[in-house]
Amino acid sequence: MDALKTCDLYLKHIKISKHESQLLRLGILLHDIGFTQSTEDHELKGIEIANNLLSEFHFSKKDIDIIKQLILSTKVPQQPKTLLEKIICDIDLDYLGRDDYYKISDQLFRELKVYSGLKDRNEWNKLQVKFLEAHRYHTDFAIKNRKPKKELRIKELKGLIKT
Repeated sequence: MDALKTCDLYLKHIKISKHESQLLRLGILLHDIGFTQSTEDHELKGIEIANNLLSEFHFSKKDIDIIKQLILSTKVPQQPKTLLEKIICDIDLDYLGRDDYYKISDQLFRELKVYSGLKDRNEWNKLQVKFLEAHRYHTDFAIKNRKPKKELRIKELKGLIKT
């Protein structure tokens, strides 16, 4: 639901057609659905689920292909090609430059600690610095409104790391 709310925010600042907005919203709703089957390569599982689901609802092949590409574009490292792909990638990682970064980051830390054997908070902070430094926003809206706080998070996290 957070991603849909974030999508609405982006759509107030980035003008696309009504049809593209609908496809983007569907992409947002479906981009992490693959996690229901696998944590590894969840995007591939997600496009399989999306393809089956959207076919049942008689979406056109063209629209299904666009939604599948939206899902695939969120795979890290993100390499979006179209405007819709750039928007969904920025929405997917919007929290990196928001005030609730630490709340969401803590939830991810707890998940990874259980599922990936992550040892401690210091290891997590190192991982986050590496991730944040490699990440880039793609839309003018995110660059202007999210990048500055993301850069601040990098500095804050570096200050927390014990060598």
